[in-house]
Amino acid sequence: MEHRVLGRTGRQVGVVGLGAWQLGADWGEVSEGEARATLEAAVDGGVTFIDTADVYGDGRSEQIVGRFIKDRPGLTVATKMGRRVEQIPANYVMSNFRAWNDRSRRNLGVDTLDLVQLHCPPTPVYSADAVFDALDTLVAEKKIAAYGVSVETCEEALTAIARPGVATVQVILNAFRLKPLERVLPAARAAGVGIIARVPLASGLLSGRYDEHTTFSPDDHRAFNRHGEAFDVGETFSGVDFATGLEAVRLLAPLVPPGASMAQFALRWILDQEGVSVVIPGARNPAQTTANAAAADLPPLDAATLEAVRAVYDDLIRPQVHHRW
Repeated sequence: MEHRVLGRTGRQVGVVGLGAWQLGADWGEVSEGEARATLEAAVDGGVTFIDTADVYGDGRSEQIVGRFIKDRPGLTVATKMGRRVEQIPANYVMSNFRAWNDRSRRNLGVDTLDLVQLHCPPTPVYSADAVFDALDTLVAEKKIAAYGVSVETCEEALTAIARPGVATVQVILNAFRLKPLERVLPAARAAGVGIIARVPLASGLLSGRYDEHTTFSPDDHRAFNRHGEAFDVGETFSGVDFATGLEAVRLLAPLVPPGASMAQFALRWILDQEGVSVVIPGARNPAQTTANAAAADLPPLDAATLEAVRAVYDDLIRPQVHHRW
């Protein structure tokens, strides 16, 4: 698999990583055996970057990943912090950072966390000098090797990129979310900040496997967060109305190269955007993660295909999402 530098971390990572939210919670039940098999298939397929968070299953995802990496040296594991408490800027202080990071280090079984990301904190946090001074202190103490941010909006991303210590920015980027291409990716490239592309398949919409009759279990965020009831609605189907998303996927389907799946096409589109370091699709089983990793083997999409993707976005998706995030 192709490797790229992960921003200011200086680490080389495979361009297709693994998002481990679904190994913890909110995507239906995934047993620990299934989770381990998924992780094994990912690494066997060339994945070297795993993204988790302390809130995924209240630590379950971190613990599963931690047990796995004991036998798989050389991987880069990113975690996130901050979503286990009330979302107010006053909670983003050094004492909490120490406690949260100590818990994540225990869950993952490591002395130093490879990459810690603020997990979509309140917008004022990105402008608070004390927050980033605290993160710099944790790096100096070798509790964390590097830090970054996971954002909801492009403006938050741009504020973070301007911080000299921010190594990476994690942002929703997919064929239904083109706004980061305008300013965020160019700014990140200029600053040497890595871009981690999350929600790459729009919560599965861009897999091409769903239709009007698809249902989701009650413990799946695609059932309980369609209108932002639990967290930002942009995290579920990228904020796109389900029916509109299905219509857009049907228009994109003729663009998929022979022998590739819709999901692989969607991942290849992201990898073709200049400035992307790694894309982190989730997977619930080994077959999904193996197929996702194979997207890196597809040749780059041609200019006509890229323009066709943009046309679908402009016609159907832009009115719903472009002004919001």
